[in-house]
Amino acid sequence: NDKHGNKWSFKHLMFYLEATQGHEASKLLFHKIESIFVYMCKAVQNVMINDKHCFECYGFDIMIDKNLKPWLIEVNASPSLTSTTHADRIMKSNMINDIMETVVPPDFPESKTSRGFTSWNQKPVIGNFRLIYDEATGFGVEKFLSKQPGKEKAPDSKTRNTSQGGRWR
Repeated sequence: NDKHGNKWSFKHLMFYLEATQGHEASKLLFHKIESIFVYMCKAVQNVMINDKHCFECYGFDIMIDKNLKPWLIEVNASPSLTSTTHADRIMKSNMINDIMETVVPPDFPESKTSRGFTSWNQKPVIGNFRLIYDEATGFGVEKFLSKQPGKEKAPDSKTRNTSQGGRWR
């Protein structure tokens, strides 16, 4: 609306686009959006903080044109967590919960991570977060190199990443 803008969760946007544009067009659009996430992070990976004791949350502003082409407007290193609507508050609260579930071990503070281990969280889906790329295991690499949606390589649980570098949710 004019006062609060258009803030939809990724899930609600996906439902709307599938209903109005069809499954295949929506699948291609979301592949392009995920590609923006991956390639942007790869472009700046040498200047991103890679420390097992901290994390960052990035906010991507993406505009979708009438031809379903996504355009990256900006990336916020410290996105605002203030809420302007009830739906916005729910979405941001869920995001914070998902972030905490992603970065804080369930047995914290007595976890192995406090003794140098960083590979405790190997779930590909946490709340509304979904692992889309992991260089160490090869998960998602094939999908983005081939530029074809739905071509991701299944992760091998025996060769999981022991550091969190190169993983983006």
